Amino acid sequence: MRNCTAISMFILWGLTDDPQLQILIFIFLLITYMLSVVGNLTIIILTLVDPYLKTAMYFFLQNFSFLEITFTSTCIPRFLYSLTTGDKTITYSGCVCQIFLTDIFAITEFFLLAAMSYDRYVAICKPLHYMTIMSHEVCKRLVLCCWLISLLILLPPTSLGLKLEFRDNNVLDHFLCDANPILKISCSDTWLLENMVIFCSVLIFVVTLLCVVLSYMFIMRTILRFPSAQQKMKAFSTCSSHFIVVSISYGSCIFIYTKPSAKDEMILNKVVAILVTSVSPMLNPFIYTLRNQQVKQAFNNLVKRILMLSKK
Repeated sequence: MRNCTAISMFILWGLTDDPQLQILIFIFLLITYMLSVVGNLTIIILTLVDPYLKTAMYFFLQNFSFLEITFTSTCIPRFLYSLTTGDKTITYSGCVCQIFLTDIFAITEFFLLAAMSYDRYVAICKPLHYMTIMSHEVCKRLVLCCWLISLLILLPPTSLGLKLEFRDNNVLDHFLCDANPILKISCSDTWLLENMVIFCSVLIFVVTLLCVVLSYMFIMRTILRFPSAQQKMKAFSTCSSHFIVVSISYGSCIFIYTKPSAKDEMILNKVVAILVTSVSPMLNPFIYTLRNQQVKQAFNNLVKRILMLSKK
């Protein structure tokens, strides 16, 4: 018989006990977090105030930037606080909230990337009907569906996870609350929950990736039929930013679920988790702005307005 006890607090082990390395990690995460928030917030403001950024693509980008801010804000500030104060404890309710929020934001991002790939398909393969097919009402419904599907997928494993019981050991080998380390220290029968998590993860990955791959297959076929090289380059440039973000998101996901040796599994997961929660949200605004002339122009216009107002 295993001695299961009611646990009200978890201890997040973190990344390292080396004080010098902790300082470097803190500086790195603080910089990436600030850049992530400022960069994504800038995109949201630009898509709200600039009249030329009112198409479906920028509406999806606005929502994607919001998800990036909320996703990184759920993980990084808590870890920065832990590095600053040395307090590694987190309450049971706080841990549950962190898992639920990070998961729903991450899942919604994947479905939103699939919706964005469909938007690129319509823009290139059906340009004459683009405004009709991708109307503002349709875009709002697609975004709402992304949130609702994510919630429906997440509710069954979450309800099972709330019934887990634990031993006296409440140390989580991670810098944030995650399903894997929690399942490892639970003394409940986790077979059903583990398989449900795997099934949901595979379902999300396969369905959204299939949508992306099919969209880009049709896009590539259409682009290759364009008569001039200039038309092909222009069409490729409209998809390049989204394709890079998709590659980063799915690449990191594949990396996390590739099972290395038992010894290295947790170390690898923590390193990839740092990249996913801090570096990826920071890169996305730069990817979209540096490769998009409309966003650059909107940013320049906003800066000019601010300077004009400051002079008055």
